[in-house]
Amino acid sequence: MKVILIAGAFALLFSLFGTPLLIRFLAKRGFGQVIRDDGPTSHHTKRGTPTMGGIIIIVAAIVAYAVAHLFSGRPPTVSALLVLGLVVALGFIGFLDDYLKISRKQSLGLSGRQKLLAQASIAALFGYLGIQFADLGGLTPISLNLSTVRETSIVLGPVLVVLWIALMVTATSNGVNLTDGLDGLASGASVMTFLAFVLIGVWEFGQSCVLVTTTNCYAVRDPLDLAVLAAAFAGSCTGFLWWNASPARIFMGDTGSLALGGALAGLAATLRVELLLIPLGGLFVIITMSVIIQTLYFKISGGKRVFKMAPLQHHFELIGWGEVTIVIRFWIIAGLSVALGLGLFYAQWVSV
Repeated sequence: MKVILIAGAFALLFSLFGTPLLIRFLAKRGFGQVIRDDGPTSHHTKRGTPTMGGIIIIVAAIVAYAVAHLFSGRPPTVSALLVLGLVVALGFIGFLDDYLKISRKQSLGLSGRQKLLAQASIAALFGYLGIQFADLGGLTPISLNLSTVRETSIVLGPVLVVLWIALMVTATSNGVNLTDGLDGLASGASVMTFLAFVLIGVWEFGQSCVLVTTTNCYAVRDPLDLAVLAAAFAGSCTGFLWWNASPARIFMGDTGSLALGGALAGLAATLRVELLLIPLGGLFVIITMSVIIQTLYFKISGGKRVFKMAPLQHHFELIGWGEVTIVIRFWIIAGLSVALGLGLFYAQWVSV
């Protein structure tokens, strides 16, 4: 368990002290946030704040994961490397989107179709590779079965698994992206969810079918190493949050939000708790649903709106809530969602 603490602590310190260096680097080159004119007017003061801070989140997590393995002397696992590959690839898509926005001096980067196609392609590749690389016990990083709070007996098969993983990763990465609209909102909520995956990974390792012979044991490929990776991301997000909290000195940009969404979905898939991601990431789900509801109602009603603006956090800004108030209250929702998810996970175990 020391490896988990080392990964989390090193990632936190790397991100905490590395972020100011990145802020100066980005500011010197004029890599500042472009603000939409149709958004809340209070956001106009944020124009020019350095963006692409997701770079430090990704690098800190990778370096911390590597340092933890140097300390333990154990090689990285296939499961964790696949998740890291997914994170880096999605982060690169986000980086391209951020860079195009900055270079064009407007809030238009990659088109929605280009971004979705790239995300889905990378996610599908992740899903395909995840059902390869079986270990001596026949376990692959991603199961061919559907998983809820644990793996079920519902067999999806290779094709459906790849499609399902593509959908899950794309939805989650875009959900985090939509949430990243207020200072510290997405990074703070992500910390809570990553910590939940640390607990789940440790618990699955302790109750692994390799170690115990009970009927409710877990057949998961690399749960402890995935907990190490989750701790690394929790630490890197926490260090970044120090500088991203209101008033933010740096934004994570699409570089960070797409990568974090990929990390969350990748961990849920490899820990075999795919549908548990819905309650664990409850805040991301709520905010994504607000956009879907707004869009559908706008089309059906001929131009009417449910919310003053979507995503949901901007609706509350427009009705007069302060930014810090919104963030704190949404963090409370995120915390309650994580508690619900962990409760469901544990309740299933004790009920067997």
